[in-house]
Amino acid sequence: MLLYIQFDSEVPIYQQIKNQIIRAIASGELKLGEDLPSVRQLAADIGINFHTVNKVYNQLKQEGWVVIHRKSGVMINPDLKAEKTKEYIEYLDEIIKNISAEAYLRGVSKEEFMNIVEKNYDSYNVIKGD
Repeated sequence: MLLYIQFDSEVPIYQQIKNQIIRAIASGELKLGEDLPSVRQLAADIGINFHTVNKVYNQLKQEGWVVIHRKSGVMINPDLKAEKTKEYIEYLDEIIKNISAEAYLRGVSKEEFMNIVEKNYDSYNVIKGD
């Protein structure tokens, strides 16, 4: 998996890494049970502090996307069963409120917005086969 980090972006580096790993899982680029690089290796590959990668891996672990074994390292959770919860729907609604408000203010039509959402959502049907 190749990560594309935009060092001049307003999005923090740790968030860019986390987002790209989650997208790679959803697209099937990263398979359940697949090993990820060690904290130090990924940090060296990208050219960032290892604490940043450690933060990403710990957040992914807390959210259930990865498992961390002291001896064997970090892997995509082989038993991944991300569930839709009431809390997640509320979180999703809040994110979409912000994104749709900015899109509206920038003149993106409802049709354009919905097409973008649909195109992106449909690109992730690899795992579930929806």
